[in-house]
Parts: sequence; C-alpha cells; structure tokens
Amino acid sequence: MSTIETDEHKALRAAVSALGKRHGRTYDREQLWSEAAKLGYLGVNLPEEYGGGGGGISELSIILEELGAAGCPLLMMVVSPAICGTVIARFGTEEQKRTWLPGLADGTRTMAFGITEPDAGSNSHRITTTARKDGADWLLTGRKVFISGVDLADATLVVGRTEDARTGRLKPCLFIVPRDADGFTRRQIDMELQAAEKQFELTLDDVRLPAEALVGDEDAGLLQLFAGLNPERVMTAAFAIGMGRYALARAVEYARDRTVWDAPIGAHQAIAHPLAQAHIDLELARLMMQKAAYLYDAGDDVGAGEAANMAKYAAGEACVRAVDQSVHTLGGNGLTREFGLASLITAARVARIAPVSREMILNYVSHQTLGLPKSY
Repeated sequence: MSTIETDEHKALRAAVSALGKRHGRTYDREQLWSEAAKLGYLGVNLPEEYGGGGGGISELSIILEELGAAGCPLLMMVVSPAICGTVIARFGTEEQKRTWLPGLADGTRTMAFGITEPDAGSNSHRITTTARKDGADWLLTGRKVFISGVDLADATLVVGRTEDARTGRLKPCLFIVPRDADGFTRRQIDMELQAAEKQFELTLDDVRLPAEALVGDEDAGLLQLFAGLNPERVMTAAFAIGMGRYALARAVEYARDRTVWDAPIGAHQAIAHPLAQAHIDLELARLMMQKAAYLYDAGDDVGAGEAANMAKYAAGEACVRAVDQSVHTLGGNGLTREFGLASLITAARVARIAPVSREMILNYVSHQTLGLPKSY
C-alpha cells in the first residue's frame, strides 16, 4: 500500500472538510446527515448496484475523520453504513440488499447495531441473547445495553446466538429486528456524556422474526460478525482522530494568538512541544488506520483484524492526549463553553472504552500477534 493519499482521496478529504466547516461545532445532526447523504458520502462504501459509491472503508473513514476535525462527527456513520451496511452487502440475501442498502446509502434509512450486553461486557462468548426456531420463524430473547441511535434507526442488527444442532453449542448469528417489532422495547440510558446520538438499553421478549430476518448463513457465525467489527474499529479510529485534530487545532490557534510576557505562549517550548507531540501521535494513528482500511478493502480479514485493533488503540490514546493537552493549553478558557473543548474531555475517553476497551486490544495483540499465553 502507498502511504501517500491518491488525488481522489485528497479531493474527497477537502470536499468533506469544507462541508464540515460550513456546519461547525454547533451543527444540526439531521441537516448534516441529509446534506452528507445528498453528496453521496454516507453510502460511499456500499456497492454501486444498490445506490452506493462503490468505494470502501478507506473512503468512509476519510469522511468521518474530516467531519470530526470540523467538530461535527456523525456517530451513526460508524454503525449504519460501516457495520450494518457492510454485513448486509457481504452476507445478506438479494432481498435484504435491495431492501436496505439503497436507503442506507442515501440516508433515508438507518440501522443500529446491538451486540453489547449487561453481563457479557467485552466477552462476546457470554452473550445470552438467544434465537430459537418456532416453525419457520425465529423467536429472539435477551437484553442489550449501550446501543447507539436506536431511536433514529428503522431497525437494529442484533447479535444473538442459536444452538448448533451437531454440537449443542451456541453460535453467533445476526438478525434484522424492525423498530416496531412486538416485544422489542428500548429505554434511554441517562448519560452524562452529551452527544447528538443517545444510548439505549434494549429488551427482546420473544420477538418473532420471519426466516428472512436472519442475515447470511446460520453457520457462518464469527466470520459475519467480524466482517462488521473490523470496519467498526477503523471507523472508531477515524472518529477519535477527527476529534483529536479538532481539539488540537483550537489549541494551536489559541497558542498563536494568546500573548503573555510579550510573546505568544506558543513560542514557549513547554506549550509548543506537547502540542507537537500530540500532532505526531495523531498522524501515527492515522497511518495505522489507513493500513487497516486498506487491508480490509483488499479482502484481508485476518490482517485487517490485527491492524484495525491497533488503529483503534492508537487513535484512542492519541485523542485523549490531544484533548487533554489542548484544554491545558487554554487554561481556564479550556473549561468554558465558548471554546467548546471541555465537553471533549468526556467524549475522548469513549474512544478508549468503546467499542472494545484498550485492555482487550492489548489482550488481542499479546495473544494473536505475539503468541503469548492467555490468563483467562
């Protein structure tokens, strides 16, 4: 892969940056979503035959990063086109593709993604949401927590488990659950984190689904699941890098203009060097993100899995450091609403926690990459 962006990617980055700057930090989520959809940005990674742009996660990550750098990231881009759109495009039936992909591409339909459970945490093998056959239908029962944007979504792609008839063991499967399905309820979680997209706890009480609600092969299991989780990690990295860039840009602007003792504070190395280091960290994280996106778009799921986890880790750490240093650079002003940085202190930590914690990524790298034994 080339570490130098193509002219097409540079043009895309510039166009999205201009869109983001028009909306800015006080953006209206619905207006921005609608405009991004009309410009073809939301479905850039989806197949052209279903209304998408025919690109990949590389292009979609550029879009999310640049919107984040302008202060107006769209979290549902991580969920709807990146996770759900990718899974349906790769594994869905022709009917599922025709039903969902055009709407996901033009922004008229959105889909949430439900995997996290109250008692499972990062251990997907402890998922207790189960699906059992009832004639030709499925009955889905369980709970999910910290599910983004369910109130905005037309349906939720839910990760459940079905019993393997040969072994009796439970295996992961994916189901499309319409928002108005009987027995499917949601409760908004009271979060201190202020974001345009809300978080929900879901309850599935014998939700009856037709056979065609199952996405892909019942026996594909983890292959289909990770087809969505790898793009999720890449896009989370893009989200974090964009946030870090936004904070850093505000701090650099302030450090250039703020004058104390007859010189701009940015002239002092105690201010300049930490900001320079934050910039370096963000650039390094972006390189790993680009590698992960390239590998995924090239069809290397194994290589993409390793790189996507590393990218998410590096971006989360770089984002937290960039935001912290940016707030510190502004001093008391960094905590005022006027400069718009204080809210990022909480938001930046999300990149360390979700969709998988940094500790679980270190577990992955130590076991899968370094070959070290497990402690669990």
